[in-house]
Amino acid sequence: MGNLGYGYTPTHPGEVLKDEIKYRGISQTALAKRMGMSYKVLNDILNERRPLTIQTAMMFEAALDVPAYSLINIQTEYNMQMAQSDSKLNKRLAQIRKLAAVM
Repeated sequence: MGNLGYGYTPTHPGEVLKDEIKYRGISQTALAKRMGMSYKVLNDILNERRPLTIQTAMMFEAALDVPAYSLINIQTEYNMQMAQSDSKLNKRLAQIRKLAAVM
């Protein structure tokens, strides 16, 4: 399996959520309070400094009616793209493939 290139910058679910709350005119402070989440955690997710977990995706779904599975799919795609651009990981994968080829 080769190294797939996507040709675009990966989208973090925080970017999608940030656009959504801006469109709805909801402040981050109000949303954090509504979700029972600290402002810092919410802000870190929205500014792509923290990954979205299944639990936080479900909290966003409850607060904004954005499907949790869609948010998790975006996070998974983001994680895959980031991993595929990791040169250290790519070197390790190349070594594993080389060893697997002689088995």
